Amino acid sequence: MVDMIQAIQQHAIPITHSKDFGPLFSAITNQKYVLLGEASHGTSEFYQIRADITKKLIIEKDFTFIAVEGDWPSCQEVNRYIKGYRNTYKNARDVLRAFKRWPTWMWANEEIIELIEWLKEYNNGKPHEKKVGFYGIDIYSLWESMDEILKYLEKRNSPNLEVARKAFACFEPFQREAEKYALSSAFYSEGCHEEVTKLLTEISKNKLMYEDYEEGSLNVEVNALITANAENYYTTMITNDNESWNIRDRHMVEVLHRIDSFYNHTAKGIIWGHNTHVGDARATDMADEGIVNVGQLLREASGPEHVFIVGFGTHHGTVIASTEWGVDFERMNIPPAASGSWEDLLYQAGAHDKLIVFSNKNRHLFMNKMGHRAIGVVYQPEYERRGNYVPSVLSERYDAFIFVNQTNALTPLEVTRVVI
Repeated sequence: MVDMIQAIQQHAIPITHSKDFGPLFSAITNQKYVLLGEASHGTSEFYQIRADITKKLIIEKDFTFIAVEGDWPSCQEVNRYIKGYRNTYKNARDVLRAFKRWPTWMWANEEIIELIEWLKEYNNGKPHEKKVGFYGIDIYSLWESMDEILKYLEKRNSPNLEVARKAFACFEPFQREAEKYALSSAFYSEGCHEEVTKLLTEISKNKLMYEDYEEGSLNVEVNALITANAENYYTTMITNDNESWNIRDRHMVEVLHRIDSFYNHTAKGIIWGHNTHVGDARATDMADEGIVNVGQLLREASGPEHVFIVGFGTHHGTVIASTEWGVDFERMNIPPAASGSWEDLLYQAGAHDKLIVFSNKNRHLFMNKMGHRAIGVVYQPEYERRGNYVPSVLSERYDAFIFVNQTNALTPLEVTRVVI
């Protein structure tokens, strides 16, 4: 442990100002994807730092889109707003009310507002192909995506409309309750797999007919992909939790590939997601359970030289989370990091914010597998040592790591929420 603390002290860069991130940007060269993690879904500093890094990557490294761990339909409202496709919303605060599915605070929060307004201003006056996009890559929006498809196909009087109506009719008995559908599909073989697969096939085959100024072809294609993959996810989650995780992360990567294809494979993406999604699963005990994630899949598909992963961590502070799935959020205290964890050693090496960029010169110094804290939307601080630490080889899981000594809870917006 003493050697590890000394290695941190030798190679960590103290962070007091945004200019201190210079070594991070020097390490990001020609990568196609930069993945920005977070150790929780409710920490203000993680959002603020990622926003600062994102702006600089767009300005100085020509990145073309942001993809977040959020719902596609809601994020499309942000995308339309920042690209000036519609004048439905007065400002970013107004557009964020589109995020109605629990946990709403992940994107309906004060911290993200400034970045969205900045993106709108950055895009203003630029040609369509030069405007930066904002997309959601998660899988949960089954019913919202079906609504979007049906509404769009009706508007276009599409030949795929009847296929869509048949698929959606299959889901009607479940009254938009994912658990009810999952039980029926998994145990009684009363699912809608055939219908959603046919819908995805037809829309993918005819996607060129949906090309328009507002990215109609990409929008309808991804919503169809969500419908098919979410059906598979909900069917699987009842019987195989690990495989449902894999379906979700493979879906995220598939959406990234669809976005890249839409941009004629010239896109450079910034991905915002939890450490458990962006940090390479092969450097954790997730691999022992056959679990994959976005970071691993992108490194395998694109080559590690084309992917740069930044992890985040904190020693103590406050966070927004819930005690159970679907219940109201709370502002909770994050206790000091567990003894012997990465966060504990980073704290012992100096109780201040710091950055470590891993390279061929120092990567071998951080090869110990130790606990690395992960806080989800459901969190019980009093029990965190039982299940909130993921054994990780930090320098293999990430290409750089940002440690914020003391963090603060983000500030959620008031929105009407729906639990799905």
